[in-house]
This record gives sequence, structure tokens and C-alpha cells, in this order.
Amino acid sequence: MSDRILMAPSILSADFTRLAEAIELVEAGGADYIHIDVMDGHFVPNLTIGPPVIKSIKRIATKPLDVHLMIDNADSTIDWYLDAGADSVTVHVESCPHLHRTLMRIREAGASPAVCVNPATPVDAIIEVLGMVDMVLIMSVNPGFGGQAFIGRAAEKVSELAWMCGELGIDPLIQIDGGITLETAPLVSAEGARVLVAGNAVFGQSDPVAAMQAIRVAAQAAIV
Repeated sequence: MSDRILMAPSILSADFTRLAEAIELVEAGGADYIHIDVMDGHFVPNLTIGPPVIKSIKRIATKPLDVHLMIDNADSTIDWYLDAGADSVTVHVESCPHLHRTLMRIREAGASPAVCVNPATPVDAIIEVLGMVDMVLIMSVNPGFGGQAFIGRAAEKVSELAWMCGELGIDPLIQIDGGITLETAPLVSAEGARVLVAGNAVFGQSDPVAAMQAIRVAAQAAIV
């Protein structure tokens, strides 16, 4: 497992009237991904952006677009997001009855497949597809809104997932999303998380770049 912490600032917390400027700022400041939360008002109680906005972001972004689908119908609409320019697509085990096929489709399209588990879902729910994905996302809040408090059990789930991957002889990136701050980032990086999604803790601060870099430094320092 690589020891390098990767940062994926979530534009959910950015000022949508200045979205291009926000993306350019964090990219220049060292972001590794641009995290895009797609919510449908059904799978989660919020509605955000869709393929047209992703397509527009693709024209200006220089970092990979990390698209997280919090939607009911990912199985049937996955091509929308692939065609819009998603570089990595994360789908939820809870909402994809045809998860294996959908992950295969992402890979066939040339994007990186990833799978996500909600706080109430055990990590062994994804054991059948772990060998198919480049990344696993552990939700450390209940998805749907930014600015929520970190659920402490998520750090244990990261540890469980890292152990499971080791037993299987595979090494997907472990991503964490929800309540990631200077205080919580070290808790999850110490257990094996290497991709940190941060929204309000980056874009909600007066200096987003300094905030993002501080989170990375704190997380990196916790890796032994």
C-alpha cells in the first residue's frame, strides 16, 4: 500500500457561482482529484448536479474527475457519467442490484471503477467485487449533505477493509468521505485510508488551499 495521502476536495461545498475558480484554485494547490457528488433526491435526501455540469467541469479541470453517484439508477444511467468525462466512477453497493455488470462497464469505458459502502453497511458486503475495483469508498457520514459530523466507527471499517484486502492479496485505494478534518484525517489514515474527500473543511475555509494542505500533512504524519 502506498503511504502517500491523496486529496479529493469535494465541490459540493464550493461556491457554485465561482466553480471554475474554486477548481483551479485547489488544483494549483495540489489536489489529486476533483470529487463530484451526484445526488438524485431519492437514494439520498438532496439534489445536486448531473452529466451536463460534469461535462462542463471536464473542459476546465486538469485533475481526474472523481464522480460519486449517490443515485438509485446507476445501473441504467452509468453511460451518462462516462460520456460526460468521469475519470473514476463510484457506485453504491446499496443501490446497484447489478453491481458486477456496472463495474465491468466502467472499466470497459476506460474509467476507474470504485464501490462505496454507507455507514450501516458492513465492508464484507463488497467482498465479491473487491478484485474488480481500483478504489473503495467508506462513507463516514450518512450521504446526502455536506458539513456532517464524522462517524467514529468508520475508522474501524477502514481497518477491516485494509485487512480484508491484504488477505485477498489486492490493493485498491481506500477512500473516506464525510467529516474529514484536521482532527479526523489522522484517525483514518492511520488505519489505511489514502484518499481523503474533504468539502466544508476545504471550501468552507477562508484559505481552501492552506486548509487542504494542512489536512494532508496531518494525515500523512499519522502513517507509521
